[in-house]
Amino acid sequence: MAASSAPTGIAGISLDVRQHLTGLLRAALASVAPGQAYAEIILERPKQASHGDFASNLAMQLARELKTNPRQIAERLMHELPSSPFVAKVEIAGAGFINFTLTAAARTTVVAAVLAAGPGFGRGAASGTRLQVEFVSANPTGPLHVGHGRGAAYGASLASLLAFAGHDVSREYYVNDAGRQMDILAVSTWLRYLELFDEPVPFPPNAYQGGYVREMAEQVKQAHGDRYVHPAEAVLACLPDTEDVDARLDALILAGKDLLGEDWAYIHSHVLNEQLTDCRADLEEFGVHFDAWFSERSLYDTGMVARAVAALEKSGHIYVQDGAKWFQSTAFGDEKDRVVQRDNGLYTYFASDIAYHLNKFERGFDKVIDVWGADHHGYIPRVKGALSASGADAGRLDVTLVQFVSLFRDGNKVSMSTRSGDYVTLRQLREEVGNDACRFFYMLRKCDQALDFDLDLAKSQSNDNPVYYVQYAHARICSVLAQWDGDQASLGRVDLTPLLHEREFALCARLAEFPELIQGAARDYAPHALAFYLKDLAGDFHSWYNAERVLVDDQAMRLARLALALATRQVLQNGLSLLGVSQPVSM
Repeated sequence: MAASSAPTGIAGISLDVRQHLTGLLRAALASVAPGQAYAEIILERPKQASHGDFASNLAMQLARELKTNPRQIAERLMHELPSSPFVAKVEIAGAGFINFTLTAAARTTVVAAVLAAGPGFGRGAASGTRLQVEFVSANPTGPLHVGHGRGAAYGASLASLLAFAGHDVSREYYVNDAGRQMDILAVSTWLRYLELFDEPVPFPPNAYQGGYVREMAEQVKQAHGDRYVHPAEAVLACLPDTEDVDARLDALILAGKDLLGEDWAYIHSHVLNEQLTDCRADLEEFGVHFDAWFSERSLYDTGMVARAVAALEKSGHIYVQDGAKWFQSTAFGDEKDRVVQRDNGLYTYFASDIAYHLNKFERGFDKVIDVWGADHHGYIPRVKGALSASGADAGRLDVTLVQFVSLFRDGNKVSMSTRSGDYVTLRQLREEVGNDACRFFYMLRKCDQALDFDLDLAKSQSNDNPVYYVQYAHARICSVLAQWDGDQASLGRVDLTPLLHEREFALCARLAEFPELIQGAARDYAPHALAFYLKDLAGDFHSWYNAERVLVDDQAMRLARLALALATRQVLQNGLSLLGVSQPVSM
């Protein structure tokens, strides 16, 4: 390598190794191919340790432009590389990879960097970008189930990850407090209430069946006695002579509204408040918090839905057929056009969704991220199409889909359904396996992959249980530090040169990956990558800990290893906190 001034300092340095190596390659590139001086430089960690600490394919990138064999380009680049006290060896491998092997000082400098930054290690600089993450947003028609739990864990972890990466993040829950589903819950509760007064009406199979509906009916009885009782005959007289279960259910809703009059609003309000309160409590207990709870009903009360449809009509994207207003969503990639206003004048869910997303952009978010269930895949083109038709930039909306969850106990799949009330709630799952296992296990697959949740594994205290494995690494470090009982703050200033074993270098390399891991996971909306990283970090730590004693007699070695352990604990804490998982000091 050609001679050059070196970065200042070795002991206690806080070196961005990747940035430093990029600078070396950039300087060599300016000499070898001035016309390509600003070409992208990619550095990756080789899969095999024998190939060095970092590898660049720059020579292969330049081969076509320079019309030269990549190995020849690599040799010229290597010759022009400035000297560096942090690079022990540079080699050319394969078709023209340039492999860098770092010095021990460069490998271990991350320890000082972690201890200096503490909880801020890996945090990105403020981007100035305002993001909104809307997630869960389940209809408040019953307890949250395990599928909602995965969306909650994913959305909360994603929001925390994006904030840690440097963005200004707002977490929002869209409350579906208007429309047919809430009417179904209200009439379900009212029918159970009538049963309490011996006025039974055949309960519809497509109404809400869960025990929580009976509980709400009992609450209404305790609070208001027989105020809302009407003879079953009066209710049955309103039903059409049809086998269509949906038509009969809609008729029951109309009967409830007609017979109760203004009292219908109380039933509707009571069931909404009960379920929404339960939902809030469940999520809070799960460690999932929201900055805003946005009411769908407010879109109607403020006229936003009507204005959104009127704007689409004015722009020529609405046509009338059979008295209903249709949005031409096929012009934007949807499989068919969609109704936004029925022939009876009522707006559809789609209409309120259009208004809601336009409102998000009006609030000034640079990017809006929706977390939806996988069954909403077909909904994406029609919402984006409506935004484009309204003059909004649909590219500012990103939708991530969360696949279904299957629970397994004793190797057998646990059956679940929704409307029947026979399903496993998020609260039941949390009570059985604990919040930590829930939050971590939900992150063990990419969100768009189906998840098999092994209840037995989640409760086991063994290395096969990934959350136990990671938390045990943290607890082990806490135990070692407690045995030492020294000044932990002083470990940020110790001499790290005694760290010379390959397992120590491997652990340092893993720590150094954390900041880039954060940025990549945030960019890709992939908090599962953080869970995978923490498993790998715990594995590197356990491997080192089982092979080398930390509290050795040699003081310099003891302090250096304690510093490495403390840095590992810090990164474990930073990562686990982003996933909403606790960091126990003993296990």
